[in-house]
This record gives sequence, C-alpha cells and structure tokens, in this order.
Amino acid sequence: MSHITESHIEEAALEILKEQGYKILSGPEIAVDGTTPERNSYQQVILLDRLKEAINRLNPTIPEEAKEDAVKKLTRTESPKLIVNNQRFHDFLVNGVPVEYRKDGRIKGDIVYLFDFKNPRNNEFVAVNQFTVIENNHNRRPDIVIFINGLPLAVIELKNPADENATIWSAYNQLQTYKEEISSLFNYNEILIISDGTEARAGTLTSEKEWFLPWKTIDGKEIAPKALPQLQVLLEGMFEKTRIIDMVRNFIVYQTTKKKITKIMAAYHQYHATNKAIESTIKATKKDRRAGVVWHTQGSGKSLTMVFYSGKLVLSEELENPTIVVLTDRNDLDDQLFNTFSSSQSVLRQKPIQTESREKLKENLSVSSGGIVFTTIQKFFPEKKGDKYPILSPRKNIVVIADEAHRSQYDFIDGFARHMRDALPNASFIGFTGTPIELSDKSTPAVFGHYIDVYDIEQAVIDGATVRIFYEGRLAKLELKESEKPKIDPEFEEVTEQEETAKKETLKSKWARLEAVIGSEKRVKVIAKDIVKHFEQREEAMEGKAMIVCMSRRICVDLFNAIKKLKPGWYNKDDDKGIIKVIMTGSASDPLGWQEHVRTKLKRRELGDRFKDSSDQFKIAIVRDMWLTGFDAPCLHTLYLDKPMRGHGLMQAIARVNRVFKDKPGGLIVDYLGVADELKKALANYTLSGGKGKPTFDQEDAVAVMLEKYEIVNNLFYKFDYKKFFSGTAKEKMIILPAAMEHVLKQKDGKERCLKYVTELSKAFALAVPHEEAIKIRDDVGFFQAVRSALAKATTEKGKPEDELNTAIKQIVSKAITSDEVIDIFKAAGLKKPDISILSDEFLAEIKGLEHKNLALETLKKLLNDEIKTRARRNIVEARAFSAMLEQTIKKYQNRSIEAAQVITELIDIAIEIRESKNRGEKLNLTEDELAFYDALVDNGSAKEVLGDETLKQIAKELTEKVKQNTSIDWTLRESVKSKLKVLVKRLLRKYGYPPDKQEKATELVLEQAELVSKNWVEQ
Repeated sequence: MSHITESHIEEAALEILKEQGYKILSGPEIAVDGTTPERNSYQQVILLDRLKEAINRLNPTIPEEAKEDAVKKLTRTESPKLIVNNQRFHDFLVNGVPVEYRKDGRIKGDIVYLFDFKNPRNNEFVAVNQFTVIENNHNRRPDIVIFINGLPLAVIELKNPADENATIWSAYNQLQTYKEEISSLFNYNEILIISDGTEARAGTLTSEKEWFLPWKTIDGKEIAPKALPQLQVLLEGMFEKTRIIDMVRNFIVYQTTKKKITKIMAAYHQYHATNKAIESTIKATKKDRRAGVVWHTQGSGKSLTMVFYSGKLVLSEELENPTIVVLTDRNDLDDQLFNTFSSSQSVLRQKPIQTESREKLKENLSVSSGGIVFTTIQKFFPEKKGDKYPILSPRKNIVVIADEAHRSQYDFIDGFARHMRDALPNASFIGFTGTPIELSDKSTPAVFGHYIDVYDIEQAVIDGATVRIFYEGRLAKLELKESEKPKIDPEFEEVTEQEETAKKETLKSKWARLEAVIGSEKRVKVIAKDIVKHFEQREEAMEGKAMIVCMSRRICVDLFNAIKKLKPGWYNKDDDKGIIKVIMTGSASDPLGWQEHVRTKLKRRELGDRFKDSSDQFKIAIVRDMWLTGFDAPCLHTLYLDKPMRGHGLMQAIARVNRVFKDKPGGLIVDYLGVADELKKALANYTLSGGKGKPTFDQEDAVAVMLEKYEIVNNLFYKFDYKKFFSGTAKEKMIILPAAMEHVLKQKDGKERCLKYVTELSKAFALAVPHEEAIKIRDDVGFFQAVRSALAKATTEKGKPEDELNTAIKQIVSKAITSDEVIDIFKAAGLKKPDISILSDEFLAEIKGLEHKNLALETLKKLLNDEIKTRARRNIVEARAFSAMLEQTIKKYQNRSIEAAQVITELIDIAIEIRESKNRGEKLNLTEDELAFYDALVDNGSAKEVLGDETLKQIAKELTEKVKQNTSIDWTLRESVKSKLKVLVKRLLRKYGYPPDKQEKATELVLEQAELVSKNWVEQ
C-alpha cells in the first residue's frame, strides 16, 4: 500500500506557500454554500470582496463608480477566444484599467491599478485548495489556485508520485481539459504548474508540453541541490512575493504573428540574467558605462532575454525613460531581432523603430528620452574614412545593446568603439552573445566589461532548453578524386553575402579559387545526390526539416537545380508551394537563372514563417548567409554544411538544429568540407572560457547507443524467427505479428520491457539515421515498433493511454508493413472487435480457441479491466468483487501455478458473470443507483439473513432518496455535510434493525457509494 497520496503533495505545497506568507483557504469553505462563503456561485472565479478591497486600498483618490466600472471591465469577456481575453486581462493587470469619470464638470480619464508593483508585499496573497468551478455542466476542481488581490493568477495541478500512471503529463492533460471546460478561470491565468511532488514544471496558457520547464534555483545565485523536490524549488523560487509580482509585470510576453498569439514566460535563467543585467546597467551609468556581457548559449532564448531586459529597463526609475539602441552587425540579423522585438510590444510598452539610414539614426537619437532604436554597426561609421563621427546625443540614459558582441566586424581598435563613443559619449554598453568571447579578444571586455551571467550548453541541455547536436563527416563518402576535393587555406578569409553581391569582379582570389573547386559541376551533382538520399532516410525516422549551407550564391542555385533534376516533384515556382527553396539576397544585375530566388524582405519573411511551421511542406532551405544566426525553426533537425566556416560563425550555424521540438532527440550536422578541426578549435575556446558541455557529439556516439538498445530489444526476440515478416505474403505477416506478441508476453515483464526498450531504440535510431549501421537494422526497428504498437494497443487499459500524440519520432514504415496490418490485434488474431458490454458467447468461444494463449489472455484481461473500471464509476461493491476475482486469477497465472489456457477459462467465467450482472437490477426491481446501495448493504453477509431481501431493497430505495436530498457540490470535502449524512444513514439502519455490530462498516460503505452516485448526478 502506498504511504504517499496526492493530498499529501497538496498539503506540502500549501505548507510551502504558507511559509512564504500566503493565506491558506479551503475551496469548499469559501464556496457559495460553504461555511465562510466568498463566492456568489460556482461560476464566479474571482474573489470579488478581496479584489474590491485591494482596488480601494491602491486607488484612494478614484471615485466609487469608476472603481465599480473597472471591476465590470475585468469581469466582462470580449472574445470567444481564451487567449485574446487573457491578453486583455494581462494588459489591465500590468498597466491598470483605464476609466473615466466626471470631475469639476469635465470628463476625466484615469487608471485603476490592480497591483502595487512598487511594494509587492502590499498585495494580498492567497492559496485555495480544491477550488470547484462549474461551467456549461462541467464540474471541475483544480488542486490549488493562487489568488493575488482576489484574482486567480496561477493554477497548480498535482499528481501522486507513488502512482506510476499519474505523471506530470497526466496533470498537463488535465489542465488542457480545464482550459476547454472551465475557460472562465483561465481568462485571468498567468502561470500553470504541473507536479508530482518530485518533478515540477511551469508554463503558460499556450505552452506546448516541451515548453513546460523546471525552475532550477531558489535565489538565482546557484542551481538548487537535486535532493530538494522540484516543487519546493519552484514555489520558493518563483512564488516568493517580490519575484512573482516581478514575473507577472516584466517577464510575460505575448508574441503575435499572423497565425496565432503565443504567451511566453521567462525561464529561470532568463529571469535572473535580466535582473543581474539591469542591476549592472544602473551601476554602469554611474561609473565606467560598461554594463558587461551576457553569454547564453545559442537556442536558449537569448533574443527573448534581450526583450525582457529592454522591457524592464524602460520602467527603471533610475534611468528616467531611457533610449535603447539595439545594435547588430548585419541587415538580416537586424531584421530577425527587430521582428522578435516588434512581436513583443506588450512587454516593451512601445513600438521599436528600425533605422534605414544614417540620417534616420541621427533623427531617432536626437529625442529627449524614450524609444527603442534598431540599427547596424555600419551606420556608425562616418561617411569619409578618418572623419570624426558627429555627436548624436550627450544624454546619460542611453543604453546600447550589442548582439553577438565579439565579432571581428566590430573593429574595436580603429572603428566601431571609437565612433560609438564619439556619437554617444555618455551611453552605457551591454553585450549579449551565444558563444564565448575569444581569450585573445581584449577589446570586447574593454568596451562592454566582463560576464554578467553565463548559461552554457550543458545546463541548457539538462534543463531541456536545447537538444544535443551530433556531427557526421561525409567527406569520405563522396566519390571524388583527391584533386576534386577542396583544400581550405588556414589564412582563408570569409566573404559575406553583401560583399559577394557588391564586388562581383574583385573578389579575393583565394576565395574565388576555392569557390570554383567547391562549386564544380561534378561535385555539386555528387552532393545533390547524397543529400537527397540522406534526407529521405532522415525523414523516414523523424519529422522535421533540413537546411543546406553553401559557399556562394552561385553554388546555392546550382545545387538547387541539381536537386530539382533528381526530384522534380519537390519544386514549385510559387512561393507558397514546394518542398525546396533558395533563400538569398540579390539584385536585378544577377544572372537571369537566379532571379526566381531573389526576393523582397517581406517574401523572405513569409518563407521563413512557412519553414518554421512544422506542418508546412517547405522542408529544405538552401542558404548562404541568411538564416544562419538569430533564425529559430525548432523543427529543423539536419544542417548540411558545404561552406568553409570557423569560430563564432560556425558555432552560430550549427546551433540552428539545437532547438527543442516535441520529443526531437537531437540535431545533426552533416559536414561535406571537413570542418571538424574548426569545431575542435571552437570547442577549445568554449571550454577555456568556462563553458561546460560539448557543442557537438560524434554521430558514432549515437550509433553506439542505438546498437546497444538494438541488442537489448533483439534479446527479447531470442529464438523467435521474424524474418518471414519481411518476405512473406500478407497472410504470413499477419500470422507473425500475434506470434511475436505471444513470444514477448511469455517472458517475465515482457510487455513492459518491450514498450520501454523499443521506445528508447526508436529515439536512438532517429539520431543515427542514415548511418549504414542504422540502415542495416531499419526493417528490424520497423518490426519492433509494429510489435510495440500492437502490444500497447491490445493490452494497455483505457486509464493509461499511450501518449504518442506529440512525437517527432516516426513509425518506420518498413517495406514489409502497411499501417493497417500493424495495429489491430483483434484483426491480427482473426477476431471481430467485440462490444465489451456484450461479451457474446461467440466472442468468448473464439478467444478460447485462439492459438496464442498469452495474447488471448492479455486481450481478455484488458477488456475485463476496462469494463470493471466503467462499473466502478457506478457501483463500488460490484466493481471491487469483480476486480478481486480478476486479480486472483491473474496472480495464479503470474505465479505460473496454472497454465494460460486454464486462466482463459477462468477469465471467461468472470466475463459471463459481469455480463449477467447487468440484469440484476431489473430482476430485483431496483434502479442502477438503488442497486449500488443494495450491494453496499448486502456486502455484510449476515444482514441478508437477518433482514431478508425485501427490507434491504426498501432501505436501498430510501437511502437513494435521502442521499439525493442531502448532497450538494463538493459535499465530500465538507465535514458538516458528511456528518449530517452519516447521522441520517445510521438512523435509517437502526430504524430497520440492521445488525448493530455491522452498522459502522455499512455506513462507511454507503457513504463511499454516495460519493460515486452523487458525482454522476452532478455530471449529468
């Protein structure tokens, strides 16, 4: 028996909140019919009296009718869409509710504030457990709701850690149901929490599973020890009064695109880095104006950290409405970051401006305060080399944010740093970077200062903020002569896309010579063929997309044409159709054959949105420079590299595949040029800078894991010949599948081991594909997956659904399998799918005659379990009796004291008994509810002898009536109602002379049954 239950976890959570100064209330007690009501109905989700009291306290000068008007605005919804209502409420919460009232004969506009942000402890913090909400006949009861000033800002759903089927993901699924069925509660929601006591994660209204993330620190100074339960760390770390108010105001952003609104909350590393950066910036404005550098590994949300930082900086009283200059070193980077900021205006409280020219920059910076201005470094160079850049503003409250603050292009000694200082002599500087500053780079710290916060690869992977990257060198696999292989000079200098466009004739000869070898017709054809084969094999194992990086725009176009020749169906001239596209800049003077790939900024952005959409058919992007930094496409899992790269540029590029997407196990870099040495150098610099974790793992590591998992699964099928599955007729294949299941089920814990290890093998296989070792075992993996799916479907009870909806790992559709052959075990076993509630003699006879006895047994056990679960919702005594019979029979089998065939006979007897029990009520002239109470009374054997059937039936009828009259919503959580009902039941039993020594037990059983039937009445 388990010593820990869900209610223990609930008590512990409430205790933690109480220690932080939260007032703890009981949901049933404050309900409309509770002992100390605070709600007018079960539909009301705001604690109105507490809200009004807070509004009065925080807005003493505003007239009563205006405050009433603010409350009306809060309680009114304006859209059928939950997220739209939620965003409207969040705006009221952080900016106040606008109201109007008449004063001195004029209409005056004003703001009613809901929170005291200056003094967080001046707000009221309440946690309520078992908070029932009824909406459209749905009766739901979240475990804990946290109210601040009477508003339900957080919902916590808990599960029992001792129950292996009650995971945090079943808590997640429950919250999704709540959002649909009691959406009024979520109009006001800021944070959702799921936990089983040990594991705990937080997300928002729109967060998919993978974006429910742990909170790893209490004070932000160090990661909490693993021995501390995550729920404690999350509640103490995030819900400390000052922090939760700060979170709500500054660390929640709504990003709006054409398709949807996404609500994003800062992860713990973003929250603490932002606050450290704000503190450092305020100090810098008073000292040497160097605020420092934030190093957060690529893919971990650096752009959003910059958004949160800017949003909080804007509100800083010390900086008196600062002007923020966001600086990048390339136009496409400027666009990408600008788009992130533009879609995050809710937290920035203003619209960012992108400057198109030096004149515009001067105009935007000559304001007296405010503004978020985007520009590139190039605009800070004077028109004539050697000239001094004119002063744009002498103000102290200007903060320059440099993205990727370490690039060689910054030319600190002679260029950027000097000109920036000339233009903005009193501005403060802060750098954000996804890769470490090189140790030899002394100028970056000279301009920006030292690290403020570091979030490295290892921590990001542990936290689930990014996935691992694997490396596969394919240079050796290309059929090219030595003379056709490019030799990369260590002194080689990169040419950017802009340079290539502008200086066609005068390109550096080293670059031009190398480009000619890399882009030779034969080599391009060989690579096109390899990429097509490689990607098709990747596609079979994992859902997602690929990017190909080429050295020049010419090679991009030639490679595109070569792939188009091999796969004409992948091509479509329309931008909104087709699988493959080239993304590059260009001009009218480029060759005619390139023109279809030269697009406007808007068209490129639309293609970017298509590429980011995992369901869109645009799967392969060929790029030269575009999209290699600052471009987030989580479903991108493979990067084909055919361009010489090094240092930060290389680290930036490979990080395109490290984004989290569903259950994507990792990203893959496929190297056609041999950049392994450059990767080693980048790793050396990364490690010397204090970073933990490896930027890339060799694909051979993934292959080794796959082969290890393959061996484990193979052992499950020891001495079972499944090879006919790949070559036999359709009929032979159908015979092999149930035989394979039978083989697994015969073994100790066979089913559990098969489900677990085949899942692990599938993930390892998806990472290793298309390595030749993976291709060798491809069909075997497909077969193992088929057995696993069939086992999961045929033998898993209804209450434990296999959660495979949100998966990127694909079922390998081997040449031997078609989907409908694989799954339906009834069909495979030659049975018609039964109606469980009927369990006809014909079906039971068929089960008895099945050749594979273990499989028949598992199938029948599943059907009976499902039916008993259904019965348990109506009649507790009957369900327990059947459950005990089933358990006893299965135990005998597990102890191997009886054979499978004998167990099947016993299970069939139980099935017949379950079937016959359906008619008992009719025979006794009792309704279904009355029969349930009758069974509770008869459960004590002597009662029937003493009182006889007719009297017991009479008691059952009266009990049903009394329970109906005396139960209400949540009565099971109210001691007063339970006590009253207990007295009524005892009185009734005494009245009819029920055996006194059995009365106590009968009363408990009747009350337990009453809980069940009353729940069904409420739901009806």
